[in-house]
Amino acid sequence: MANETEVKVPDIGGANQVDVIEILVKAGDQIDVDTPLITLESDKASMEIPSPLAGTVSKISVKTGDKVSEGDLILWVTSDKAAEAPKAEPVAEKPQAAPAASEPAKTTATASNKAQTIEVAIPDIGGATDVDVIDVLVKPGMVIEKDQALATLEGDKATMDIPSPYAGTVKEVKIKLGDKVSQGTPLVVLDAEITNETAVETTPVAPEAAPAKEEMNKPVDVPAKPETPSSVSDNYASSDIISAGPAVRRLARELGVELNLVKGSGRKTRITKEDIQNYVKARLSEKPVAGGFNLPSNPVIDFSKFGEIEAKPLNKIKKLTGMNVHRSWVTIPHVTQFDEADITDLEAFRKAETEQAKNSGFKLTILAFVCKAVSKALQVYPQFNASLDATGEQLIYKKYFNIGIAVETPNGLVVPVIKNTNQLTVGDIALEMARLSTKAREKGLMPADMSGGCFTISSLGGIGGTAFTPIVNSPEVAILGLSRSSIKPVYDHGEFKPRLMLPLSLSYDHRVIDGAEAARFTRLIGDYLSDIRKVLL
Repeated sequence: MANETEVKVPDIGGANQVDVIEILVKAGDQIDVDTPLITLESDKASMEIPSPLAGTVSKISVKTGDKVSEGDLILWVTSDKAAEAPKAEPVAEKPQAAPAASEPAKTTATASNKAQTIEVAIPDIGGATDVDVIDVLVKPGMVIEKDQALATLEGDKATMDIPSPYAGTVKEVKIKLGDKVSQGTPLVVLDAEITNETAVETTPVAPEAAPAKEEMNKPVDVPAKPETPSSVSDNYASSDIISAGPAVRRLARELGVELNLVKGSGRKTRITKEDIQNYVKARLSEKPVAGGFNLPSNPVIDFSKFGEIEAKPLNKIKKLTGMNVHRSWVTIPHVTQFDEADITDLEAFRKAETEQAKNSGFKLTILAFVCKAVSKALQVYPQFNASLDATGEQLIYKKYFNIGIAVETPNGLVVPVIKNTNQLTVGDIALEMARLSTKAREKGLMPADMSGGCFTISSLGGIGGTAFTPIVNSPEVAILGLSRSSIKPVYDHGEFKPRLMLPLSLSYDHRVIDGAEAARFTRLIGDYLSDIRKVLL
């Protein structure tokens, strides 16, 4: 004869007014013993409440957002049998990680301790081989818990901690910092405590994926799949966005995984530890690709609700420029060095030569002198005339001196390149600059006109500003920005004198160039511009 049984909140370690964050069943569902019914979240952890009997859910008396305590009614279950799980086995009193046996024990098992020496090896890491050991987190004699990190590995795309599948005492560490390991490489030797009692305590707390009985009884030779609540406090995202327990969230943080990128395989797409591990394995086995930064996408905003708008598509040049500067910004550690050059005498010389330059068919600008000064400085500091190779392990020094000049056009920014500036006079550079600028504005630049650059100059002097941070034009390692020159009082030989000062802004790749080198390089350019005769030496 069918009877209806009340299922109440069991002993939850004395916690009161615990939030119901998820309802895992609905009226009419057929459930088994230990089927998760609801998920509760306290100040310290979240936990699933399993069913003490099998049957059919007839009515649910709680809803998401309710606060419950021990003894509060959860739901009614209609069953043909009395409760199948002894009430003496409540949810674990304190939500903390407990060592699990390699096979979960039945609740009727007699608790007994069994010490066993176990060699723990590197588990499946997605087929990656010769992965670097960048941190060894345990040492002989250390007592560890199940899922405690043993070592940190670093592949081409990510780093991951290797957790222990058992609790126990570390007897021997088989690896050291700097080793290269693959799946199956011995990691540590443990004196592990395998207890049936541990399995009894762990089993009532429902595993994240609620696996079938046969799956739960499989031997464990990699980090255990069932997840137990963690005592670490977490900021829990709402279940309709990301469904994951505290231990899973802790593991994700340790591995640097964004949960919104992981597809959950548990009940109602709940994310399990196995999902996190599989995601990391997949990332470790991926080949490096440009732009893989897991950056959050821009939110979709309806601007029309604030007023009238007009949408215009970006042209191809702006799209390509945007892609390139974004890649440079997120892949290059930028630092900007600011300085000033006294160009009082240089400006006087330029003005004196303006008419002759005009007769020769070009306009003599300060930018042409700067280009020549930079070309000379690159010969003194060759690390600025270099590029990192694709592996990031070699610096390629260039024996040629090609300088790109950023040019504004109606369609966007382009950077034509003046070739072999070390072999050109200032007049030659001015002529070539005028030719390329005209081609740029008339949309006549060819790919060859914009390739092969070693260093870039971006001048905003004709517009204004006192300084800015130009973005390095990868694969170059530095870029010089010029702002508007202005008259400033400069203290010289006991008195202040009005001097024309040109602001210099040098951005550089800190992986290649140190701050002191950048300061010397910028100062040398300033010295050349203060006395252009030094370029001839």
